[in-house]
Amino acid sequence: MQVVIVESPSKAKTINKYLGKDYKVLASYGHIRDLPSKNGSVDPDEDFSMVWESDSRSKQHVSDILDAVKAADGVILATDPDREGEAISWHLLEVLQKRKVLKDKPVKRVAFNAITKRAVEEAMAEPRDIDQHLVDAYLARRALDYLVGFTLSPVLWRKLPGARSAGRVQSVALRLICERELEIEKFVPEEFWTLEAQVTSGGSDPFTARLTRLDGEKLEKFSLTSEADGARAKAAVEGASFTIGSVEAKPTKRNPAAPFTTSTLQQEASRKLGFNARRTMQTAQRLYEGITIGGETTGLITYMRTDGIDMAPEAVMACRDEIKSAYGENYVPSSPRMYKSKQKNAQEAHECIRPTDFRRHPDSLKGLDQDQYRLYDLIWKRAMACQMEAARLEQTTIDVESTDKQLALRATGSVITFDGFLKLYQEGRDDDDDENSSRLPKVSQGAGADVKDPSPDQHFTQPPPRFTEASLVKRLEELGIGRPSTYASIISTLQDRTYVTMDKNRFIPDDKGRIVTAFLENFFGRYVEYDFTANLEETLDEISNGDVQWKAFLREFWNQFNANVEEMKPLRITEVLDALNEALGPHIFPEREDGKPARECPLCAEGELSLKVGRQGAFVGCSRYPDCKYTRSLGQSGDEPDAFEDKQLGVDPDTSLAVWLKTGRFGPYVQLGEEDPESKEKPKRASIPKTWEAASLDFDGAMKLLNLPRDVGPHPEDGETITAAIGRYGPYIRHGKTSASLESVEDVFEIGINRAVSVLEDKKKNPGRGRGSAAKAKRELGNHPVTGEPIGVFDGRFGPYVKHEKTNATIPAGVDPDEITLDHAVELITAREAKVAAKKGTKKKATKKKATKKKAAKKKTAKKATKKAAKKATKKAE
Repeated sequence: MQVVIVESPSKAKTINKYLGKDYKVLASYGHIRDLPSKNGSVDPDEDFSMVWESDSRSKQHVSDILDAVKAADGVILATDPDREGEAISWHLLEVLQKRKVLKDKPVKRVAFNAITKRAVEEAMAEPRDIDQHLVDAYLARRALDYLVGFTLSPVLWRKLPGARSAGRVQSVALRLICERELEIEKFVPEEFWTLEAQVTSGGSDPFTARLTRLDGEKLEKFSLTSEADGARAKAAVEGASFTIGSVEAKPTKRNPAAPFTTSTLQQEASRKLGFNARRTMQTAQRLYEGITIGGETTGLITYMRTDGIDMAPEAVMACRDEIKSAYGENYVPSSPRMYKSKQKNAQEAHECIRPTDFRRHPDSLKGLDQDQYRLYDLIWKRAMACQMEAARLEQTTIDVESTDKQLALRATGSVITFDGFLKLYQEGRDDDDDENSSRLPKVSQGAGADVKDPSPDQHFTQPPPRFTEASLVKRLEELGIGRPSTYASIISTLQDRTYVTMDKNRFIPDDKGRIVTAFLENFFGRYVEYDFTANLEETLDEISNGDVQWKAFLREFWNQFNANVEEMKPLRITEVLDALNEALGPHIFPEREDGKPARECPLCAEGELSLKVGRQGAFVGCSRYPDCKYTRSLGQSGDEPDAFEDKQLGVDPDTSLAVWLKTGRFGPYVQLGEEDPESKEKPKRASIPKTWEAASLDFDGAMKLLNLPRDVGPHPEDGETITAAIGRYGPYIRHGKTSASLESVEDVFEIGINRAVSVLEDKKKNPGRGRGSAAKAKRELGNHPVTGEPIGVFDGRFGPYVKHEKTNATIPAGVDPDEITLDHAVELITAREAKVAAKKGTKKKATKKKATKKKAAKKKTAKKATKKAAKKATKKAE
């Protein structure tokens, strides 16, 4: 019996059916080992030795594999055909050798580009050894990312509190987004005008033409810059006579786009389907692993992590046959279209993403969910279109001139004479666009022309658009930064760190992200340069091609990088803030409407505003602190403070104590009376709700807060008082041990006994997040592939999360809880379990260490006592 090891359980089931009873196919569930998230996992002083660890879930999978290998005749490593797949096979072989279960059993490596019976059987017939060059490239990348992240992030924490992390590629992607935002902010719109008119000639249908010549001069974009210029042009057209100066019709061709790579699939799925990169890759993974067709599970597309655009010769011929069958011979070019990848590393240039069988029309497949259907439809159409005949068009240009040649208007249009590949697919736009809408009527050169309704239009230049996922992925690929298979995780990390937010599917950098970028540009500029990062990627490709030795590359990088970090250690936070004030000045300190200096404190008019950092991150504050307590959030403009001078709102008639509005490290609050340094009792305080404007709070509002909790009334069943208050998690009511959230702060002061009883009853019927009770799933995703226990999506007080047994894993920011898949949920849960296990292990080690130290101390004390007693006895004897 041969043991075959793949990554995923669904793939294992499919391949097991193809290979039969002489094979046992097991899943590793991805990587079985990883670098633990702690210092020392990569040690530059020990020639970049790496410490690999397995989490609790991986240990079980490895145990199952070890048991199977012990009873097997041989091992076949059949992980994915890319760098990561090669690395998983290498990890598996390392563990099998370390556990000494292989003995003399042969180990083979096979790779297939599609999960079909034919592809699997062909791969099994051509085994090979593990490609060590690919593994070396993987090791170099992991070490590089670890060293950058675990060396740079602590510098951020010390010098820039509130910043969460930095990464080799993540920081460069963030820089792109921040630089685009800066371009938008600096952009000054310019006014320009154009003029269009309706033209007819010889009884033709009217067509639209634009003014291109005025006063004998060719019009440029900014030739007409005002309403007066537009009016002058209109008057000139209205007072002139025109003829058809020239008519030019030129045939052109439009060729289809190449089939999908990982990057172009992510871009097009974003444009056409509205999928983010993660959703695209998860859906593609399910299509790759396949569905049941005729009682047999079959993969629908080829491997979806690829930089290659070439298509296997047999696939090209199958595609041409399907085109001929579906659309006729006219749509099949005389010779096949051949696409060649520009990827420098030939070892990793795999086939494009395409259907495994072109005869499987999207509409003929049953069992696909909506996402799978839409993505397969996109892949099928793109792959089919790439082998179809070019579209033929006729482009027509009509020039209309005044009789004195001082004025000219031009109309352009095109008409499709043969649709070719456009019958099936059109890149980057809706497939049903009507190209015939730009058809121009037939007119004769030299014929008279009637120009009517000249209409000048005002325009303004527009700033560059913010990045969408598609345009960011495209830009990263153009710069050679990262790899398409990593883009989804890079984008998710930026959103998880709250460095960026999404608005109308476009990235907006958060102030936190802009500060991190400015810091890195000022103090680690080389490591966020586009060329530098792209060159690192090229070097990794050279390592995988066997042209560069990976440890030599790491040594050169580390020596320079570590020296740069050491230079930063004596740098004071004030020096960092001065640099950031300069770099982000226009954003942090915008010009004031009153004309005063942008950095003058609007509260005391004496201090200077500056960027400051605290436990909660960065904010703007006055240089005269604590004498002046002006502060404001980075997102706020000029004169709206978060903090202000203490203000007395009135006097409480019951206690005769002053009621104060104050500000502290956690924001504004109200206080009853003054604080007595000699007394242990603190004055009564109440935080001001976020939905209330602190600056406009009056005495009545302050007293409402200070008098909380409020008694709503006795419960009709037991007479126990129901109270209303504002807690850590917002407004709520309480009766005995039962608490129920309220919708708004105002409800705390307005809710009556009837509604309070009703809210409490609802809570008892639907306990939701109540302590000691199980929450109700918002969505059931299915059962865990290993335990068989259900996984669901829940709403929590800190946001949506997925739950499996006792494990809760937060759904990252930017991921729609209504769209999360079972596979993604399993990933999140596995990662959470690994984190918890690592934390428990650390705590256990610390406890053990403490116990050992305590035992040693006791032993030492006992030894001292024995020595002292012996000395005393000797002295007495003498």
